[in-house]
Amino acid sequence: MRCLFPSHTYAHVYSVQTTKSRSEIHFLFSRNVSESEALTAAQCSSSSCPLPGCTATREGTWEDYKYGHQGSELQDKKHFCSWKCLLFTLQWPAGFCQSLNKETLCRIPQSINNWTIHGLWPLRVKSCCDCWPMFHSDVQELEAELTEHWPSLLREEWEKHGVCAACVEGMNSPLRFFQICLKLRGRFDIYKLLEDAAITPSCERPYKVAEVQQVLAPHLGDKHELQCVTDDKDREVWFQVKIPLSRNLTLGCQHHSDANGDPASGSGPGWNPSSGHPCPSQVPFYYFPIDHEEPRRPCG
Repeated sequence: MRCLFPSHTYAHVYSVQTTKSRSEIHFLFSRNVSESEALTAAQCSSSSCPLPGCTATREGTWEDYKYGHQGSELQDKKHFCSWKCLLFTLQWPAGFCQSLNKETLCRIPQSINNWTIHGLWPLRVKSCCDCWPMFHSDVQELEAELTEHWPSLLREEWEKHGVCAACVEGMNSPLRFFQICLKLRGRFDIYKLLEDAAITPSCERPYKVAEVQQVLAPHLGDKHELQCVTDDKDREVWFQVKIPLSRNLTLGCQHHSDANGDPASGSGPGWNPSSGHPCPSQVPFYYFPIDHEEPRRPCG
């Protein structure tokens, strides 16, 4: 039995709103839903929750998960924590808009002018708790930072990926998980690293994979991957970088990507599943500037 909790969500720069004629990707807020409403929206049996102490009564009362379960308790559930590697992925808004289907409109808010978080995902997960809700109050203290660095549907990120990472102490609650993600975003300041090396967004100058990796490797590790999409003018356009991490968040981790184990290969409404690929080493790619007025055509 899967329990769905329609609690608060955050502004999402890349969320999709479907109309009769098209899908629009833009910055939006969902309606507010109270915690009591969310809790009574689903009847969850304790058998669907492998976490210790994860129980619900008929009235829908829950333990407070804001500060997390103890890591030792969660690690007793060996099947729940079988993964070894994490993938932290950052995306460049100007390039991301190029990865979308043509019928999908992309809007970038004026406040977004830097790399944003795409996600933090455990890889090759065998089993996760599917009955651990996230409420607006869980991460309310991070709202300003999340709006700037991760303008996404955070509840979905938690329910799909955060609960899988929660078996590791330090990420064992929504608050702790998103705090870690924000710290990683600060640790990997790609824009500044590149700017200091005179690599800046440009419509005229393409860059080679080797010259960008030479700058990033000392900070992201030598196993990071630059991902590109091919635009309608057959140009290679950089749109995201994938950084493998071990469970203790150190750089580098041996993993074998596949369709099921690597969620950063591309997903979500409006995504063209064949578009994202490693930037080719022999073909220069473009690092497009952000154009808030014409996000799909920043360079014509």
